[in-house]
Amino acid sequence: MEYTGREKWKINIAINCITFLGMALVGLFIIYGIQKHLFTSQAALEGFLHNFGVFSPVIFMVFQAVQAILPIAPGGIGCLGGIIAFGPVKGFIYNYIGICIGSIIAFLISRRYGLSFVQSIAKKKTFNKYVGWLEKPNFEKLFAIAIFMPVAPDDLLCYLAGVSKITLRKFVFIIILGKPFAIAAYSFGLNLIMQYLLPLLK
Repeated sequence: MEYTGREKWKINIAINCITFLGMALVGLFIIYGIQKHLFTSQAALEGFLHNFGVFSPVIFMVFQAVQAILPIAPGGIGCLGGIIAFGPVKGFIYNYIGICIGSIIAFLISRRYGLSFVQSIAKKKTFNKYVGWLEKPNFEKLFAIAIFMPVAPDDLLCYLAGVSKITLRKFVFIIILGKPFAIAAYSFGLNLIMQYLLPLLK
């Protein structure tokens, strides 16, 4: 499915509005979190999530899944939040499940709506940097390596994979095997940084 210039403009407006709203909500939550010490006290964050009862892990995983589809907040914030809220083991598991689900949904969306849709929602500079991968015969290998690395633009790469020749089965296989290392690097790395910096800020 190809999009006209007007349709791309409408899609961009919609995506930008959703992203802006998401960022605004995240910003308000960060302000609230600072006031309530949610980011400096595991007990405070656990108490906040406790208000949602047994649904708190589900709410968190939904947030991470949405974050993998639309960049409503820096990905590292969600990974760190999972570790702080649920501890290193459960936090990692919830991060992993949420991000994997979101990545698969992103793949299916781009497979349904095509490259023009991906271009309409991606940052132009990042899109131009990676779209050339689709023309390379070793795209699957490049994709797998990039997913394994914690610094790659995973959301865009998952969208690009959806318009490549890679099968859904192979994509899911790469995501399931490749995501744990990157998520662990984000989660535990940021947690160590926070533990080092927070005493300096007191």
